[in-house]
Amino acid sequence: MTRPAPSAGGGLSFGRRLVYIIGMMGAEDVQEMVNCLEAAGIAVWLDGGWGVDALLGEQTRPHDDLDVVMAIEQLDTAREALRPLGFVLAVDELPTRCMLRGAGDRRIDVHPVAFEREGGGLQRQPDGSDFRYPPEGLAGTGTIAGQAVRCVSPELQLRCHLAYEPDDDDRHDVRLLCERFRLALPETYKTP
Repeated sequence: MTRPAPSAGGGLSFGRRLVYIIGMMGAEDVQEMVNCLEAAGIAVWLDGGWGVDALLGEQTRPHDDLDVVMAIEQLDTAREALRPLGFVLAVDELPTRCMLRGAGDRRIDVHPVAFEREGGGLQRQPDGSDFRYPPEGLAGTGTIAGQAVRCVSPELQLRCHLAYEPDDDDRHDVRLLCERFRLALPETYKTP
């Protein structure tokens, strides 16, 4: 059986045949969304799967959404900036998170933070506590299809991946992250 390879455009390549899957986010989608937000004056940090792939400098698997960290006070501006691309609010779990959904089931999972004076950010959790993105955790940089992007650091990515039960994509991401950045593989990620 031929394992499909992710293409830059969000499809999966089976030899010479390219199959596009509804809801997949390709590198061009990520670039378009990041560029749109930055043109509106909104700084975003890639998190989750695309954040890991940005740190690695290559797309290593298909992605069904884009996770971003951004200032909570810029959410309305972000929604307006993304509206011409067809994005609307689909899930509102604010102040913890929200999801914007666009044409073709493209999804942006927004992790809003209240920035602190020294550059860290606090994300309110469903239980009322705050998750802290330290300044050094927001100092990551990576590339998506050759374009430089801000992203959550490898160490903070790893810490974020410890907050829930991992699935196969999480195991894939954490394994590659630990290998590339010489981080210790957590026990919960040592089982298949």
